[in-house]
Amino acid sequence: MKQLELLLQQFLTWCAGTVAAIITALIVWVVGKKLIKYIIKLLERALGRSSLDAGVIKFSISLARFTGNVILAIMIVDILGFETTSLIAVLGSAGIAIGMSLQGSLSNFAGGILILLFKPFVIGDYIVSGGLEGTVTAIDLLYTKLITIDNKSVTIPNGTLSNSSIVNVGSQPVRRLDIQIGISYNSDIKKAKQLLTDVINAQDMVLKDREITVIVKSLDSSCITLETRNWVDTSNYWNLRFSLLEKYKEIFDENGIEIPFNQLDVHVKQD
Repeated sequence: MKQLELLLQQFLTWCAGTVAAIITALIVWVVGKKLIKYIIKLLERALGRSSLDAGVIKFSISLARFTGNVILAIMIVDILGFETTSLIAVLGSAGIAIGMSLQGSLSNFAGGILILLFKPFVIGDYIVSGGLEGTVTAIDLLYTKLITIDNKSVTIPNGTLSNSSIVNVGSQPVRRLDIQIGISYNSDIKKAKQLLTDVINAQDMVLKDREITVIVKSLDSSCITLETRNWVDTSNYWNLRFSLLEKYKEIFDENGIEIPFNQLDVHVKQD
């Protein structure tokens, strides 16, 4: 009887301790979830007032929610009497294994975070990188999407993009348009420069309040290279470039200014 009483007492003690642990765990879980929800709301308000990109805000909130839930889960496991040290070690090993198998994706993920944080470009900018160029239509955490001039969709991994040189063509509202054109050594340089200046001044898309120059760029083996420089709104850059090239050729033809081209002279000698 004494042995039975002792076993019963030990069983009741274990049940009391287990029930108490379960109740405590449930209370901590409910309170913890409400606390996490409250903290997330505060974080959303704080980030909403900042100038951070929407992608960065979304990622930060998701990371905060995930971290809070992991900490809460570890607390619950500890209250229930399980060994948390071993659990953390297993989670760490699993994390390393997953990280090794997803190196490429993690690199793209890190690249996406860097792009969203430092903003080398935003949606709507025209960029050139690694031989690819186009207008940015989407910046995701893993990939950036472009639309080329001929309406092709290009998807670039953010890991590759963040480690490459990026030329942001559309970051500034105005651009300088430089065009080089060659004339023969027999042509009148001053006349050619004046003709080019007149053509530029006649174009409505040229920004007249900024400097317009025509210079001798170089003296090459087969021609004198002139360069015109003027400023234009970024949105009109290509239209103005194509128009000026056509007008330069027309005005030189009308005034006898020769544009040299490669040619081969063949001399036949008869004995």
